[in-house]
Amino acid sequence: MKSIRKSLAWAALAIGTLAAAQGCIPVIVGGTGVAVAMVSDRRSSGTYVEDEGIEWKANKWINDRLGDKVHVNATSFNRKLLITGEAFNQESLEEAGRLAAAVDNVREVVNELRVAPTSTFGARSNDGYISSKVKARFVDQKEFHVQQVKVTTEASTVYLMGLVSRREGDAATEIARTTNGVQKVVRVFEYISEEEARRLDSAITPTDATKQ
Repeated sequence: MKSIRKSLAWAALAIGTLAAAQGCIPVIVGGTGVAVAMVSDRRSSGTYVEDEGIEWKANKWINDRLGDKVHVNATSFNRKLLITGEAFNQESLEEAGRLAAAVDNVREVVNELRVAPTSTFGARSNDGYISSKVKARFVDQKEFHVQQVKVTTEASTVYLMGLVSRREGDAATEIARTTNGVQKVVRVFEYISEEEARRLDSAITPTDATKQ
């Protein structure tokens, strides 16, 4: 089972790179680091690649259609699509949600856009810094494998995504909540049992999971 999963990861990497070179899809993979991430993830390799494509398409479709009426960040995990950022008005906010839902392979949209002025470069840089601090604390605390939780920050609000057990989700939330600069934590998790978490983790090759 492990060898099949690993083979699928490398196959997806090769296919993604080839398609990107031909201009079919964006470059979403590069080097062994991303391949390692794929086999260190509880998502299937196919879903991992789908999520990358979903993010690219959602960002492109919304920006092409709405332009400067929105500033949007699209984050997908297990085909659940989170959109965050600012919209010029309620109409633009709702249209962005409809466009996100129309993207191929999306099974759920979590629309966290706000009607507000577009954020500044300084604010976005600070959000990126907060995400980095949260991820670094995940590594330090060793409560779960850092690859299992995806972190997105918008206006000092941290959004957490992933396939996690209740214990892992609570641990991630507490770490994020107590990180300096975080004003709010929003959980966008999909919860699984501890047994299911162990089953999924058993399919990850141990040597690959440590090469991050």
